Amino acid sequence: MIASRESRLAMWQAEHVRARLSQLYPQCVVEILGMTTRGDQILDRSLSKVGGKGLFVKELEVAMAEGRADLAVHSLKDVPMDLPEGFALAAVLEREDPRDAFVSGQYDSLDALPPGAVVGTSSLRRQALIAARYPHLVVKPLRGNLDTRLGKLDRGDYAAIILAAAGLKRLGLASRIRAVLDPAVSLPAAGQGAMAIEIAHTDVPRADGVDLFALLAPLNDVATSQAVTAERRVSKVFGGSCQVPLAAHATIEDGTMYLRALVATPDGTRLASAEVHGPATDAAQLGDQVADKLRDQDALAILAQAKAAADGAA
Repeated sequence: MIASRESRLAMWQAEHVRARLSQLYPQCVVEILGMTTRGDQILDRSLSKVGGKGLFVKELEVAMAEGRADLAVHSLKDVPMDLPEGFALAAVLEREDPRDAFVSGQYDSLDALPPGAVVGTSSLRRQALIAARYPHLVVKPLRGNLDTRLGKLDRGDYAAIILAAAGLKRLGLASRIRAVLDPAVSLPAAGQGAMAIEIAHTDVPRADGVDLFALLAPLNDVATSQAVTAERRVSKVFGGSCQVPLAAHATIEDGTMYLRALVATPDGTRLASAEVHGPATDAAQLGDQVADKLRDQDALAILAQAKAAADGAA
């Protein structure tokens, strides 16, 4: 049994994993348990003000702990850096496009927006990067599932919105993308574009004798797993959550990983960025190295200022 949020994108992801498992193990019956999480229910406040990423996964973990589900499928960027005791990520699937997408009914790009135009985003990271590069634009919160966000844009509440390209592509909505933002303009969040499978994991063998790690191993994409390990390491070092504007993005070419990360204040007035490269097999160490470089640029003070701003707005 797969536990999943009931949003259209979450169900697409769960169906994708179900299909993969059914193909690998045709003798098994794989079903989906749709659930509504607190993150889906609280739509009038930004995630940074109501508890962060964990709001999207808690109920799914409860379902696994109670034996109602065997695994849960998540967008990895929604998964907290530290999982509760007794849970583990068993597989990370091959990544979709990790970049941010510019969506608008009238304009072709952020550069084309006139002064005072309202841009919607649910992310402090995107807010900070837009504010730093486009101080003449107005950034306002945007919550809800993908269809809800697109509906608010179509009603004219925003001149443009910024979404993850991966979600739009997975749901067949790539035509809504007016421009894909270069990571040099909008560095992606740690894990963006990747799906992860979480399981309840203890030292006590399952009663049915099934080894979920072994069962799910064929779904794990090594390159994606290495890249997101480095990205999430940076985020973990700085206590990454929805409450701080932090980005980390890794690419791999011929076994070499190129990792870039940044931290900023929500208004974009202070920003530190750093890059490192090395063997992809040293993913966690590369994450530590880029974190050290950010510390040298006063990242901790920037993040403290960002957290104070978030607390003040709460």
